[in-house]
Amino acid sequence: MKRTHPTSLVIVGLIGTVVGLLTDAALAASGHGVVVPPVTLSVTLGVIAVLVVVLAWPIRRAIRGTAPLRIDPFRAARTVVLAKACAVMGALLTGLPLGLLLFMLTRTVLGDTSSIVLTASAVAGGALLLTGGLLAEWFCTLPPDDPDSDRENRGPEPDASHSHA
Repeated sequence: MKRTHPTSLVIVGLIGTVVGLLTDAALAASGHGVVVPPVTLSVTLGVIAVLVVVLAWPIRRAIRGTAPLRIDPFRAARTVVLAKACAVMGALLTGLPLGLLLFMLTRTVLGDTSSIVLTASAVAGGALLLTGGLLAEWFCTLPPDDPDSDRENRGPEPDASHSHA
């Protein structure tokens, strides 16, 4: 499995930002209140980020050879998939409140300070989830294979002068 590419995370974050900005603009244009994320969103995203890193830590120890026990490969695969999902959702949940915040800050009359702080904390919570997912994914990355050890296992290289061209 390949690591999450930064371009895909940027695209997902930009999509979230545009959706957040357009959602608040549509709500304000129709006379409704703008979306203000609750503080529990930020806390929950931060807790999930810590949990995914904690789940990936034993896999990192096993990869580096410092763990006393072997890790089940299915557990490692599930953990890396969770890490990738957290990274992608972290990008989305960073972009979405960022769009909400951009809408709030571009108005001629600023809204309530608490709504701006809550929205900014939601951006921080999404960034924590993104960072935790990428860190956990890095923890689950296997080191590159040593090409010298493969050569020893295969035997001597065939002589180029005996090629059958």
